[in-house]
This record gives sequence, C-alpha cells and structure tokens, in this order.
Amino acid sequence: MIRQALARDLSAKTLALQHGEVHVWLADLNHSRFAERDIDCILSQEERERAARFYLQSDRHHFTAGRAMLRLILGRYLEIAPRYVQFSRGPHGKPELATERGSNALCFNLAHSHGVALCAIARGRDIGVDVERVNADVNVDLIAERFFSQREIAALRLLPREKQLTAFFTGWVRKEAYVKARGDGLAMDLDSFSVSLSPGEPAALLDVQGHPDEARAWSLRELDFDASFAAALALRAPECRVRCWEFTGHQWMFVD
Repeated sequence: MIRQALARDLSAKTLALQHGEVHVWLADLNHSRFAERDIDCILSQEERERAARFYLQSDRHHFTAGRAMLRLILGRYLEIAPRYVQFSRGPHGKPELATERGSNALCFNLAHSHGVALCAIARGRDIGVDVERVNADVNVDLIAERFFSQREIAALRLLPREKQLTAFFTGWVRKEAYVKARGDGLAMDLDSFSVSLSPGEPAALLDVQGHPDEARAWSLRELDFDASFAAALALRAPECRVRCWEFTGHQWMFVD
C-alpha cells in the first residue's frame, strides 16, 4: 500500500481528514532532514529531557525526529504551530491530544522500528498502528506459544517452514495494532484474541474471547511499504478508506 512513492508536494487543503478515512504517514528517521536547532524549537521541555536520557545517539535522534514529525503532522491538521500541540494520556497510558474531545476529535497513534516511523490519524475512532523489522533470529515457535492464540498457532503450523517467519511478524503487528488501538496496554492478554496471518489472507480480527461481536466492529489493514518490515493498522470501524503519505521533514508527498 505504501510501496510506490509519488513526489508531489501537497497544499494545506489536501490534508483534510474526513470521518471514515485514515491517513497513514511514513517517515525514514535515519535520513530525516531535521536540523537539531529546528527540533529544539519544536519539542517540549519534557521531550528534550527524555531525549537526553538515551545513551546511544542514534536512539536519541530517532526519538527526537519521531516526536518532531508527530508534532509537525498534527499541527497541520489542527492548524497550529507544532510546538503548541498538547498531549495527554488515556487511563492506560495511551498518548492522545489534550485538546481534542468528542465525535470529531483527531485521534492518532505512532509506531517506529529501526528508523522507520508510521503515524496513523483518524477522527473520532480508536486507532492503532504497529511496525516491526522482520528478524530471522526470532524464535518463532517459542514466542508464538507464549503470546499467540491457539487458533493462530494452528494456522502458523499449517504453513511451510519457509513462510512461518513472515506470517509470524504479520500476525504480531496486527495484534499489536489492535491492542494499541484499544488503549488497554498490559490489561489485555495477546492470546485472548486472534488475527489472520496466513499469506494471501486479508487482514482481519477473527475473534475476541468473551466478546462475540467485537471482531465485526474493527478493521485491520496490512501496510506494505518494504519487504524488510511488517506493519498493520487497526481502526474501530467496520470499514475505512486508507490514504498514505510520506513525510520527509520539509515536503508532504502522497503515496498510493
């Protein structure tokens, strides 16, 4: 979905976000064009203090560039300067906009892995996004046994061995996106619900223990931008239109 980048600058009016629509932003934090002085002007004092606690310079840069990206993007939708964007946290710690309430509230979620960041934005809907770099050193069997549902484990075992790694990460990001969208944090066990993960199978929430109607209330989408990464989007809505954008630091480009 995000694989083909079209280098086309955007005007402000093209960032209008309608109900039932999701905007997903992709950024390469390793090659972002932010100058340190620009970041300092954008971030809050608390964010700068958090950044200073990172031991590795690369981790510090990923954090500051990711937060600057988030503030710049949200500022465009809110039509305010990025440094004035105010955040708060939900009951289980999920970040949200302090100034947004009601059915038209701007909702967002951020994920990053190895220098790649994804930001998903919707109006009045719980939303979650996750991205992970596919790592061949992961013990698929061990982690699946601990965190996947029995339905997911069975689906994984039916696949040829050479396809299980990709299927594992496909399932993992879909599960994480759903949990992040709900905002329950550690309150929800990962093995208490099932998602699709087999190659060629549409992304979907299949079942949730104790809540037979829950799966029908959600949309899951695969976000395909690089074969080295797995990524997924979850939205509390039976269907949605997803539009994808690339953020470079100074330009806004549409990606279809």
